[in-house]
Amino acid sequence: MKKLLTLLALIPLSSLVQAAEAKEDNQKLADDPTRITTQMGVSYSDNYHGNNDKWTFSGSLAFDPVRKINVSLNEDASQWRVGGSWLFDVGIVNFNFGKNEFADGTTQTNYSVGTFMPLSYFGFTPGGFQIFPMAGYTYNDAEVVCDTSDTSAACFNPGASLDNPYVVIPQTSHSGYLGAFALRPLTTNLTFTMFGGGAMGSNDYSGYWIGGGFGYQVTDQHSLTAYTFIQDNSYGQEERFSLGYKYQFN
Repeated sequence: MKKLLTLLALIPLSSLVQAAEAKEDNQKLADDPTRITTQMGVSYSDNYHGNNDKWTFSGSLAFDPVRKINVSLNEDASQWRVGGSWLFDVGIVNFNFGKNEFADGTTQTNYSVGTFMPLSYFGFTPGGFQIFPMAGYTYNDAEVVCDTSDTSAACFNPGASLDNPYVVIPQTSHSGYLGAFALRPLTTNLTFTMFGGGAMGSNDYSGYWIGGGFGYQVTDQHSLTAYTFIQDNSYGQEERFSLGYKYQFN
């Protein structure tokens, strides 16, 4: 964490500060991925693939109008994420590293860098949708739980002991991803959100994610969210419904 804070502090502001002047954060929707704010939140998720229902705690700390750090952690630390964001004139660059654990015990630790770019910057808002194309690179470091009888390329281990029906196979991959995030204000306070994308990489890695839901701005500081999320990749599958609350500091 200390290294991440040091890196953020060293980023020169001369090339970034103009971004804050283009559109103030208080003019953006609460779920806009290019917002630079200090906030904290909590959510409760119901996972349909056998994982226990879990609380997740999240927060962000803005250093100035263009830089912040982001953190999220669930109650048993089986899923966590730490990263930073830098806002530019057109879009935002994010760096993240974190861990995800699937229902069968497979873990996926990933390191990624990517960007969101608002098409509204170019005056393109079809049907009132604010669309943010996203793209990036991810390095995956996984420990896949496999049945010794599985002869697939991902799980086959000729040295496995027949006395143990399951083995853990280390796997790594480099991948690129493409996707989009979209917001559609329905009323002054209610916003519809949807997102999706896909990834492909080395060692036959592939995956996709898709989701959507609603955000409700109760006041300038308090907001509520409800969304569904599906993820399916070479390491596991996840489907969940989540309810969340966020508090934004002035």
